[in-house]
Amino acid sequence: MRTVNSSNSVVSQNYEENNLRAEVLKYKERYDNRYKELEEAEKRLEKERQEATKDNVELEQKEEEIKNASKLMGFAEVTGPGVIITLSDSKRDISSVLNANELIVHDADVLSVINELKNAGAEAISINEQRLVTTTGIICGGNIIDINGEKVGAPFVIKAIGLPEQLAALSRPGGYLELLKEATVGVELKKDNNITIPKYVGNITYRYAESIN
Repeated sequence: MRTVNSSNSVVSQNYEENNLRAEVLKYKERYDNRYKELEEAEKRLEKERQEATKDNVELEQKEEEIKNASKLMGFAEVTGPGVIITLSDSKRDISSVLNANELIVHDADVLSVINELKNAGAEAISINEQRLVTTTGIICGGNIIDINGEKVGAPFVIKAIGLPEQLAALSRPGGYLELLKEATVGVELKKDNNITIPKYVGNITYRYAESIN
């Protein structure tokens, strides 16, 4: 009887897990379809705006202002030169250290690198294809990090657009990247003249800030 009950329990658990996976895949498919519809709608809107502003200098200037604002806020995909930084957990044996936390990349590590990139003049930044905007939070959740509400795990690929030579200064002696290397965390920095950073796909809602007329 114990064997049968145990077997039934395993079957029931597997059944529930399979149902859960099916539900997740179903919602992901719906999300992907809605995202495609949104992209198509944005393309149609862009085409309509181009037609509406054609041969109208004032409207063309307004359209350019909208595009620049979208880039600044993160609502437009951007491309340009910059750097790609990859942070990965240490490959050292956990048993070789007293504190295993020393061998993994933490949210504070990612945040420190992001702050240094901003200070170095980065114009757009993404982490594992998640665009950073004004409301982006980088929050630890066990062995993963929550970015824009998405669960992201190591390795963390940080892309930043800006002057490559200036951004690459993060690897200077005494800089934070060097400190991570000394802690045996995996660090790789490379310059790239053709980096593409995706747009932010969420919503930014201002509940307290109001415009001053």
